[in-house]
Amino acid sequence: MSSAQDPFYIVKEEIQESIDTLQATFHQWEHIPVASGEQTRLTKELLSNCESIEWQVDELEKAISVASRDPTSYGINQAELDRRVKWTRTARTQVGNVKKSVIGTGYSTSSGMREELMRLPNTRHQDRASHYVEDDDDFITSESDRQMLLIRQQDEELDELSASVERIGSVGLTIHDELQAQERIIDDLGSEMDSTSNRLDFVQKKVAVVMKKASAKGQMMMILFLIVLFIVLFVLVFFT
Repeated sequence: MSSAQDPFYIVKEEIQESIDTLQATFHQWEHIPVASGEQTRLTKELLSNCESIEWQVDELEKAISVASRDPTSYGINQAELDRRVKWTRTARTQVGNVKKSVIGTGYSTSSGMREELMRLPNTRHQDRASHYVEDDDDFITSESDRQMLLIRQQDEELDELSASVERIGSVGLTIHDELQAQERIIDDLGSEMDSTSNRLDFVQKKVAVVMKKASAKGQMMMILFLIVLFIVLFVLVFFT
């Protein structure tokens, strides 16, 4: 789970903003004359804010305690739990220091507390930098997932294109075989026509020879015979 979606970081951000506001008010409180009305008002405000922040930190620690029982189900590891526990302790220390300074007496004490607060690490900026790194990792991961999805889609499209090419090739081979069969039929028909033409030429030559040798009557009979023979051959060749 990314930091932008984790409820812990949302609550943590709110608490850190409250702590920053608390420290700003505390610095203002330090420069107000002692026992003045403004200091009294700010003292009540600071103590009230301290109580509120401490309560929020308590609730956040309870949530961390629940998550520590089964970190994997919440998508976190032990290192992340340690960072969260460390941050809550630091937040509690910051609030506790302000509270002790406010309920104490004397300006020197509050000044010393101010120096102690100034030495405390500013975890907010560190956490923000960590958030940015985690966000970058999440972006890289999501971008990698998107690239992998595009590659899978391209592979599927290439598979479909390959299947289409194979189907077109199969149809082309079928058409080629059909054309070859038609070509063989035409060749056979041409051969038969050539054979029939040769036979007719042979018969015509024989008729011419017979007609020269036969008488007129015999020629007429021969012509009729040949006509009948031609009709019979024509029927045999073209209708059988």
